[in-house]
Amino acid sequence: MVEYFYLITVLPLVGFLINGLFGTKIKNEKVSGIIGSLMVLGSFIITIMAYLHITSLPEGSRSITIPLFSWITTGSLNISAAYLVDPLSVTMCLIITGVGFLIHIYSIGYMHGDRGFARFFAFLNLFIFAMLNLVLGDNMLLMFLGWEGVGLCSYLLIGFFYEKKFAGDAANKAFWVNRIGDFGFMLAMFFIFMSFGSLNFAAINAAIPGSAVPVSMFTIITLLLFVGATGKSAQIPLYVWLPDAMAGPTPVSALIHAATMVTAGVYMIGRTSLLFASAPITMEVVMIIGCLTAFMAATIAVAQNDIKKILAYSTVSQLGFMFMAMGAGAFSTGIFHVTTHAFFKALMFLGAGSVIHGMHEEQDVTKMGGLKNKMKITFLTFLMGGIAISGIPPFSGFFSKDEILSKLFFAGHYPVFAIAVLTAFMTAFYVWRLIALTFYGKPRYDEAHVHPHESPALMTFPLIILAVLSVIGGFIGIPHIFGPNLIEHWLEPVFAPALALLPENHVVASTEIGLIVSSVLVAVIAILISLKMFKSGEKLDAFSGGFYNLLRDKYRVDELYNKIIIAPLMWLTEIFYKILDVKIIDGAVNGTAKFFNSLSLDWRKLQTGIVQDYAIVSVAGIVAILLYILLR
Repeated sequence: MVEYFYLITVLPLVGFLINGLFGTKIKNEKVSGIIGSLMVLGSFIITIMAYLHITSLPEGSRSITIPLFSWITTGSLNISAAYLVDPLSVTMCLIITGVGFLIHIYSIGYMHGDRGFARFFAFLNLFIFAMLNLVLGDNMLLMFLGWEGVGLCSYLLIGFFYEKKFAGDAANKAFWVNRIGDFGFMLAMFFIFMSFGSLNFAAINAAIPGSAVPVSMFTIITLLLFVGATGKSAQIPLYVWLPDAMAGPTPVSALIHAATMVTAGVYMIGRTSLLFASAPITMEVVMIIGCLTAFMAATIAVAQNDIKKILAYSTVSQLGFMFMAMGAGAFSTGIFHVTTHAFFKALMFLGAGSVIHGMHEEQDVTKMGGLKNKMKITFLTFLMGGIAISGIPPFSGFFSKDEILSKLFFAGHYPVFAIAVLTAFMTAFYVWRLIALTFYGKPRYDEAHVHPHESPALMTFPLIILAVLSVIGGFIGIPHIFGPNLIEHWLEPVFAPALALLPENHVVASTEIGLIVSSVLVAVIAILISLKMFKSGEKLDAFSGGFYNLLRDKYRVDELYNKIIIAPLMWLTEIFYKILDVKIIDGAVNGTAKFFNSLSLDWRKLQTGIVQDYAIVSVAGIVAILLYILLR
């Protein structure tokens, strides 16, 4: 069975090649859509086989390396292309291929009629292929190859509607912001190889215990890795690309936000957890940046009116929760939130796409209202996602979010815990504002021209599946006081070496029950306030005034970056262009050409075509040579 595991990545690559090379020849949406979807379904089935195989092994042996070929051999650097199949990579593969398959099915209906249909599915398959390599690579270089692959695919898919300027600008923004993070990742790889002599995860983990590498080097390496994570997973200060990524088709937003790219940073910290556990300062930095990002993004989401922008800032905020967990040393809890978030955030993005589809491309929630009875499946499934992300039991988001809050509290991170609770309150508030303004109240759109309708079955079927997962998915990680936490036990072999370096926190059952009750109360109060304010549709904004306008303008961070980074760079570029390029380089090249051109014009006068002139020159030359010989 193991010999077939490499097909997990190969099948999406095959789908990319077929649709990429022959899509325009096929000229059939159904065929292109089915090929693209079946390839991901095949990967999902093989991943389930891998999961079953891994679970049949003893807990201490649940790690299989699948060598593919020798990749790079130079000096002391030997890197093989090989896949690592263990509980962590299998969990991520199940998310990528399972949720990714549902997004593919949805896309068949959503992208119907688009002239780039086959190209779109080719890019989707390539995105899945790159992300699978990222999580399956058994060394940092292969992970980095997938890391860059998802960056390329996000560029292609965000800018899919390339004829629209804003789509191209958004794609460029995502590309350049991620390059900053990637530079940190590359530097970290150099330091890792310099310190441990290998880029293989197993070799690095084996070298860390008892190594002479100072803590300061662990701090440098992990901070650089975290710079990479802030780029891919949209954390402060590199989060600005993700909301603009909404310029791509909605299924792309779902794929990026739920199943692929933004989870890469969280996964990378999980995969290198032993390095991070060896760097206490970095752990604090990860937790604080995650906390600040979660809070800031939630405040922005409260003031947005674009349905996709609200969800985009929600993703940035939820990623902050995941980083809080990773920084607190709760690695399995962070991956657990990645899992539940994949269910309810994919559901909400696809639901938003269904709303936009039914509202004739309208995305402003203040121009919607009353869709509850006109899009019943979309409404009910979106409601499931809203309840899940709000943290209402027994929906999936409750278990993972509550687990993060619990870990923060029992680890003694009280200020971070308090901000996380406040962020959870705002999460429920802005999500239910979105739900109320979209589905409740009276219609605020032009009913004479806009006729909302339910989406086709190809789009509602994935919504139903994801809604079911959003409801029951959290039971894999119920609190210890209620029963076994399955996902924590499943991931234990991966994170055990790192956890051994961290202090163990004592959990008091009565306190945990109190935290759970408080957490639910916070969410319920936020939901009730939000519904009271917005359900009728008479009130559209939470507040008014200067600070609210600042939130609506997203703290004007983009404008700040433009002023302090982009504008000076553009000024420098202009200076370099006018002085270095035009004056020096062009001047040297053009001046040389002008000199020889002028010289040739003067020398051309020597060629008169008159034989007597040539004879005089020849005689003069002979006389000059004779004088030289006589007088030397």
